Amino acid sequence: MGSDLERVSIFIDGANMTYAQKKLGWQIDFQKTVEYFSLGKNLINAFYYAREPQDIDEKRFYGFLTWTGYTVRTKPVKVWTDPSTSESSYKCNLDIEMVVDMFNTSTLYGVAIIFTGDGDFGRAVELLRSKGKRIIACSTQDMISYELANAVDKYVDLSTTRQYIERKTEKNASD
Repeated sequence: MGSDLERVSIFIDGANMTYAQKKLGWQIDFQKTVEYFSLGKNLINAFYYAREPQDIDEKRFYGFLTWTGYTVRTKPVKVWTDPSTSESSYKCNLDIEMVVDMFNTSTLYGVAIIFTGDGDFGRAVELLRSKGKRIIACSTQDMISYELANAVDKYVDLSTTRQYIERKTEKNASD
């Protein structure tokens, strides 16, 4: 029965994965990602964290994620303008929401797979590990911070999973 399987939850830092895909040069299929990383395990839940949709394509993408079983958490983009230069900067950080969900659901899973390279998660990972949780970080070689790599049980370089999680497009479908 399913209770004998390792219980896993997946947490995806959408902004971090956007940059990771640019570094990789290919797109991640998030449905395949859940299937690949939960194969032979009991998937408890999958979360995706991102800014509020800015256009119809993002709305459709978040709808697709929800349809495939993700819980999608969004937050508005904040704009700050430097009064001395009139330059604007944009920020949408969902690190706290991700950590809250990791702790709030921690009794349900034995393994958390986090898709981020952000060192801000280092301390949260250490605390979850002290509670007996295994933590696996998935990122790219040049985007995984030392703090996070040092804190997790295992690091998976996404480039090694391309054949399993790449999103097929018309361009690469014929390859």
